[in-house]
Amino acid sequence: MDEQTPAIRFGRYSDNNKPPEKVAKWNEADTLFKEKKHLESVRTFFTYLTDEQEGNVVHHIDGDTGTFEIYQGSQIIRGSYNSQKLVAETALARMPQPSVPVMRRLLEMNFKLYYSRFSLLNDQICMQFGSDLETASPSKLYYGLKEMATRADKQDDLLVQDFTTLLPADKAHVELIAEEEKEVKYKWFQQWIRETLTLIEDVDADKFSGGIAYSLLALAYRIDFLIRPEGKLLQDLEKIVETYFRKDDRRISEKNAEMMDCFTKMQGRSKEQFYPYLFRSKYTFSIVSPQSFKTIGDAIYNANQNINWYKENKQHKIAALISEYGFAYCQYSYSLPKPITEFFLLFMKVNYPGFFRDLGFTQNFTKEDGNYDQEAITAELTRIQDAWQEKYPEMKFRTDRLKWDSNVAFNQSFTNEVESLNMESPNR
Repeated sequence: MDEQTPAIRFGRYSDNNKPPEKVAKWNEADTLFKEKKHLESVRTFFTYLTDEQEGNVVHHIDGDTGTFEIYQGSQIIRGSYNSQKLVAETALARMPQPSVPVMRRLLEMNFKLYYSRFSLLNDQICMQFGSDLETASPSKLYYGLKEMATRADKQDDLLVQDFTTLLPADKAHVELIAEEEKEVKYKWFQQWIRETLTLIEDVDADKFSGGIAYSLLALAYRIDFLIRPEGKLLQDLEKIVETYFRKDDRRISEKNAEMMDCFTKMQGRSKEQFYPYLFRSKYTFSIVSPQSFKTIGDAIYNANQNINWYKENKQHKIAALISEYGFAYCQYSYSLPKPITEFFLLFMKVNYPGFFRDLGFTQNFTKEDGNYDQEAITAELTRIQDAWQEKYPEMKFRTDRLKWDSNVAFNQSFTNEVESLNMESPNR
């Protein structure tokens, strides 16, 4: 292919798309554990956990002992095992001077952990996990290491941000992204927030409260997927989403006002405050869980049921964002099958061509006159289907049902097709 495809990752890491041979390793590790071959079970488990393409696990065996490193964003989990026990730890931050507020925060967080624990080793704030090998089943290892890795990856930046007495620790493995990429992401971060807030200002806050909420949530999900912020920026996005879904008695218009205020504050970040939260790293665990495809289809269907009313009320931009919201909600909330994420990436490339063009992508899905390049879009949909035919033989995206006459029509028809896909896999 002549098209240029920059090595830029979109969306969060998903670990539920392991090939059949990896799934077989999980089953093998489970069988070995039940046969009380504990050492062999642990070693087979690490083979299962390793994603060769990601380069996320380093595992060394030396006789009856072993060492391992597990990468999760800004954290490295380091550990070892022998025939009796397995131990693992990761450093979150340095605390040169004792701090009562920091220790209180760690104590409170410890109460919410099931497998691991926060600890203080010399001047290092750490998380630790351990198990006797006799009880180290694959499930215990997976959920214990996942709890430690995902919590540590989230809390390290937040601790340093919230407590000025703390210093970063063990971040040499994090890959900084190019200044040009940061520049593009900051530009579109600002532009998308500005466009969405401007759109909302022009509509009735009460009459169209549902559409305003969909627009704001679609914006949060878009930033999460395309810009992939970490640390405090990610926490701000999660706060916006949580504001809407929090079960309370407030009206939607009140929640919308709070979400808008959060976006306005985020928009006030300078480049110097924005760039540190953009970096690249390796991942081992997904922060969300897989769901049945019916759950995914229902979320898309339910969102699309609201579109016609907004079209009838001449709110076409909001109507188009409702389709984006339904699909993006699933991408944000669930660990999706890989082809569905690839369909979502194509959907975003079609809707936001300027962003991808600025990043250096040369394959276009819209023409110079702004119309859809039907041939290019259809070809990409066919490529995705062909690539996943073996695992999902019943997955058939009906390109003949796509509608090309407007943004609303395309988004609605595209997501309708995703909703109706048959994702049954005989190779699970």
